[in-house]
Amino acid sequence: MTETQASAIYDKGRDATVRALLSLAEENTKLQTEIEEIQGRLRASTTVAPTTPSGAIAPYQKPNTAKGRRRRRPGRKQGHLGASRKAAENPDREIEHPPLEQCPNCQGPVSESLEVRERIIEGLVRMAAETVRHSIPRHYCTNCRKIVEPAVTDAMPGARIALHVYVLSAWLHYGCGLSVAKLVALFRHSGLTISAGALTQGWQRLATMLNPAYDQILTRVKDSLVLMADETGWRIRGVTYWLWYFGSRHWSYYVIDRRRGTSVVQRIIGKFFDGVLLTDFWGAYNAIETWAKQRCIFHLYTALKKVDIQRPDDHIWRDFRQRLKRIFQDAVRLLNDMTALDQPTIERRRRLLEQRLDRLLAAPSTHKDARRLQKRLCRHRDELFTFLDYAPVLSPYNNHAEQQMRGPVISRRISQGNRSMQGARAQAILMSLFRSMEIQHRNPIEEVLRLAQDAIAGKPLVIPLTPDEIDEQLAA
Repeated sequence: MTETQASAIYDKGRDATVRALLSLAEENTKLQTEIEEIQGRLRASTTVAPTTPSGAIAPYQKPNTAKGRRRRRPGRKQGHLGASRKAAENPDREIEHPPLEQCPNCQGPVSESLEVRERIIEGLVRMAAETVRHSIPRHYCTNCRKIVEPAVTDAMPGARIALHVYVLSAWLHYGCGLSVAKLVALFRHSGLTISAGALTQGWQRLATMLNPAYDQILTRVKDSLVLMADETGWRIRGVTYWLWYFGSRHWSYYVIDRRRGTSVVQRIIGKFFDGVLLTDFWGAYNAIETWAKQRCIFHLYTALKKVDIQRPDDHIWRDFRQRLKRIFQDAVRLLNDMTALDQPTIERRRRLLEQRLDRLLAAPSTHKDARRLQKRLCRHRDELFTFLDYAPVLSPYNNHAEQQMRGPVISRRISQGNRSMQGARAQAILMSLFRSMEIQHRNPIEEVLRLAQDAIAGKPLVIPLTPDEIDEQLAA
């Protein structure tokens, strides 16, 4: 309405003005109702179902879980003793500083040196390029009838770049997530000119040499008592693949495959696994026969949290999820109390937990998300409290596998996957070796370098024994 139209209505008198205002108010109410309906339809169209995988949800649709959370105060708790870096006892070299001739502040005269203060500084030797000429004696072998020479383990056969460069760069790329372009720049600043293609081709050759050690890791994983598995999305030339993880407490085995089904699990592990399998609720692991299976409870908590976000005021759902969550919280509490309880008490509390769960799963519900979770838990009824039977070697959470996936996921965000199947296989082999050495608290660069040198020298590749395997051999 314009100013002229408003003035004309006002000049007609009080009744005409009231009628015009009431008409505008009614029209405004109708428009507000239409706006709320449109906003409701938009929210419904953008609502993410609780069963949607996290990778399929756009970042702007994910809730801000950190909002409102109290920030943890940095540093140690009040009353705890502080900690500082211990000084090195045997320095590699010493530097003596000359005495002062004048004050560095006022440039005035100073006395003779009163005392000598010692200060320990630790650092790294400056990385610089080095060119080495090898003089290799050659001989004629009368049995082989050919020229022979000693193996040079400082580089791969026919390569002009040192083996240590390829191992170090592979660890920085596959183990730390540094991009190929940044590695090229790092070596260039150190005086070594190398192209991105030379690096990637060298990693593929290195992985081919180390393939026997990669197979040995799989054998150790399959011989473990507890096997943990997980999978996440991957890309090869933009096509969707899957990065699989199979591991134990000391070994990590990665493989990249086009499929995400049971066929991959059976090809890697086999149809029968002589141990306990710890996974999430993905159906690809259902066809594997094992001693026992444990489904990750934290993944169940995550499923509950997704529904909480979608239906924060649903009292039917809130009652179901509280009862379900308390059952598993009590189960974890029983796991923590086992060392202080006798066996009859443990068995009694275990029976009560199972009875509570059975009653909850058998109770009829009109809530679709509650029925969905009831069906899931009924399918895996015998795989929820296995950690109570195999304590303390078995955890109720698949946190170890999730942590082993963390590094590859960070690398995926930087490199966007691989550009060839050869690169994908090299990534799986080198990641398996580097990560296995790291979780055993070994130096991954030195261990992989040793294996590569043994391969160049024609020696059999032997991965080191874990502390548990050493104890088993000593006991035998």
